[in-house]
Amino acid sequence: MSTLLIPASFLTGLYVILDAQASGGRSLLDILREAAAAGARLFQYRDKTSSTREVYRQAVRLRQAAADAGAVFVVNDRCDLALAVEADGVHLGQQDMPLFHARSLLGSGKIIGVSTHRAEDVQAATKGGADYLGFGPIFPTGTKPDHEPVAGIESLRAIRPLTHLPVFAIGGMTVGTVEAVIRAGANGVAVVSAVVEAPDVAGAVRAFMARLA
Repeated sequence: MSTLLIPASFLTGLYVILDAQASGGRSLLDILREAAAAGARLFQYRDKTSSTREVYRQAVRLRQAAADAGAVFVVNDRCDLALAVEADGVHLGQQDMPLFHARSLLGSGKIIGVSTHRAEDVQAATKGGADYLGFGPIFPTGTKPDHEPVAGIESLRAIRPLTHLPVFAIGGMTVGTVEAVIRAGANGVAVVSAVVEAPDVAGAVRAFMARLA
């Protein structure tokens, strides 16, 4: 089990995923700064196609900007990158490094989140000592064309009793769906395109946070 140094309140609410492939060439650094200025306090950096050198350089910049804003910064998939840039943690998919190996590398004070899609994933990640779960996709999403089958709100409701961990609903999240997923048991929503592609990033963040409040 972990012994987090991050306040539990940071693992609720709005979770902004800074996806390099979804940004349409916009600066992820600018997006982070605008979102943080509007109140977002939890970010994940995800880039599945750039070179290791470029991913590292970008992660260094984003990590510093998050620290300046007093926000939590997590990297997708890679424990080595999380350690290299002194990130607050890592987010693992079902095909990534096993949770127990990630914990042994990162130590007890770092955040480890796990993507889950079904009840058995939720139970395994909870038992394995994850700090939070992403669950979905709740709705169809174009961000990951090869995503798992849509889980739906009823599946979210069904897994809520299976874990004490914070659960972020993910997949096709919009401002209009926030209340439904919170009623179903989510502690927050993880968003990609709804913020990263928004013409007004700060406005989008404020809209989500108003619903989450």
